[in-house]
Amino acid sequence: MSVATTDDFATVLRGWRTRRRLSQMDLAIEAGTTQRHVSFLERGRSAPGRDIVARLADSLQLTPRQRNALLSAAGFAPTHPESAPDAPVLEPVREALQHVLDGHLPYPAMIMNGFGELVAANGAFGLLVEGVAPRLLEPPVNVLRVALHPEGMAPRTVNLDDWRRHVLHGLRQRGPHPRIDALIDELESYGLPAPGSEPIESLGFAVPLHLRTDDGDVRLVATISTFVTALDVTVSELRLEAFLPADRETAEILARRSEARG
Repeated sequence: MSVATTDDFATVLRGWRTRRRLSQMDLAIEAGTTQRHVSFLERGRSAPGRDIVARLADSLQLTPRQRNALLSAAGFAPTHPESAPDAPVLEPVREALQHVLDGHLPYPAMIMNGFGELVAANGAFGLLVEGVAPRLLEPPVNVLRVALHPEGMAPRTVNLDDWRRHVLHGLRQRGPHPRIDALIDELESYGLPAPGSEPIESLGFAVPLHLRTDDGDVRLVATISTFVTALDVTVSELRLEAFLPADRETAEILARRSEARG
């Protein structure tokens, strides 16, 4: 079993501070310590106590998974449990989320985990995956891969550059993590938005997903809900992505499809 060192913690702390674009002084003020102490921690000259690690994690606004990683790097046991998705203790969460999904009909909605894998979806989800290669829909389905893959939704996405930018931005916010970093590399290999390009389609308040379907073009606005106070890693990383119609034509198409499904 590997043993954490002050160098491990120093590297992780410095990485997060840089990622959050904070100076050592900014972080010290937020965490209630001194710039000298932060400097010593980042240079591996001081061994952190559990209390200062917790305060630094708060100041850096780390997720439960990221807090656990920072604690482990400092040599402490993780604070937040990570339940299996099908654990009995999460049954109330699963039931509540399914009610939300069903209540969002006739509009598509889905739940994914922190790595973009599909956890659950409602009956309108089929609108999004029309024509997607069957191999991409074999469990575990990675929704983000489906969204940008050349055999996924990409050929039907009219504003693909806009949607690719949206997907990659959201994914980068969840890292760093080896699985997330690998997924970003994969998705970027499918293509990137033109450097410095601006969204080509906008509603004034949001960029829609403009998608071709068998029933006509639809424009959908995505909303994302998370459990911001969750203590369990698995629950904290669940993301409920629900789509709303951006125009009357889309609402009518979704209503007709719902009636056809019965």
